[in-house]
Amino acid sequence: MDAAGLGIGDDHPPRIMGVLNVSAESPYDPSVYDDPGEAAAYVDEELIGEGADIVDVGLESANKDLDVLSAEQELDRLDTAVETLESTSGDAVWSIETRYHEVADEAISRGFDMVNDICGFADPEMPRVCREHDVAVSKMASPPDLERPGAIEDVDDIYEALSMNGVTDKTILDPAFGGWSAEKTHEDDRETFHRLREFRGYGRPLLVSINRKSFLRTIAGRSTEEALPVSLAATSMAVERGAHVIRTHDVAETRDAALVGAEFARNRYSDRGSDGVAAEELDVTTVREAERHLDRIGAADAAQGDRGVADSAVVRTYELSGLGDPAVGALRAATAGPDAPAAAFALGDPNRGRSETTASAADGGDGATVDAPAGGRRGLLIGTPAAVSAVRDDVSGVSSDLDAVLGDIARHGS
Repeated sequence: MDAAGLGIGDDHPPRIMGVLNVSAESPYDPSVYDDPGEAAAYVDEELIGEGADIVDVGLESANKDLDVLSAEQELDRLDTAVETLESTSGDAVWSIETRYHEVADEAISRGFDMVNDICGFADPEMPRVCREHDVAVSKMASPPDLERPGAIEDVDDIYEALSMNGVTDKTILDPAFGGWSAEKTHEDDRETFHRLREFRGYGRPLLVSINRKSFLRTIAGRSTEEALPVSLAATSMAVERGAHVIRTHDVAETRDAALVGAEFARNRYSDRGSDGVAAEELDVTTVREAERHLDRIGAADAAQGDRGVADSAVVRTYELSGLGDPAVGALRAATAGPDAPAAAFALGDPNRGRSETTASAADGGDGATVDAPAGGRRGLLIGTPAAVSAVRDDVSGVSSDLDAVLGDIARHGS
């Protein structure tokens, strides 16, 4: 995707969005300026100078305990933002954070390149304005309410909220991390982060705003001032899981962490197909992620609620130990033959992995026989969740311990 000449997506480096607030009530003081000259110096030195690709200007605090400004009140603050933009010397894409289409329209007309809509098109005119100006827009998951940005707890509801009022050709999706509502817990945010790849199911670039957020701070027991290390760790993980834009107050450090995450992300196959046929390997590691992509392309299986295709989208490998002869025989039989499910079972060598090696008589040793490790044999069971479940059904009743283990695997496999 192109944002005022800045490429955003899998074919580009992770992009860093630095934050400037012109709202005196904003909670993070180091980024708050109401003097255009001072704000411009901060942008040139601390944001663009340290590697920010995008400068995101907030006109009001998103603190849920404060009154929401009207569009007119935001417009009153826009002059400071525009004067700051005009006073900077560095090169960056300028984003205006707003929930109102009137403010977005005015800001773009006065030099801004992009919109950061924290209410996720709760204003139904916002996508029209962004299309007419042909600008990129970050759409944060939110209820259809201009006064309740990001106040969604359940991850599935967050996913659905991103569909509200559609998307433009230049929409970036933000799943809304942070305490946007009293009901939203740290566990809600952690689950959203854990399932971040699912949001790639829309086929759109992803933006995450996780800098010094409490759902990360509490893992390590850190205050906001002490929370930079946990933010950087999460940044690398977010980029590895598919995030394309990282919004932050700590630009230089976040840039480095994002580049590390990008370097060690899995290299997926992609062929644009000059002769008309293209192929792209999707970033799918769970059944639910596969379901998102099936839904995106309107696959019949997804529409009918049939998980057969999704269940075949990922392969799992489990090491089983403590296997007795009946269990080994049953697993071999269940994974062999033309009618067997698409799973494999490989039995381990009982002599592999011993703590000591006994030399043979030919090598001067006593040639003692080494018994199999106590507790049975080991093997690898490999297959899709659907295939492993089929194996479980085939070997049911052979061993109560094996039944229990394969039952747990089936419940965990998605």
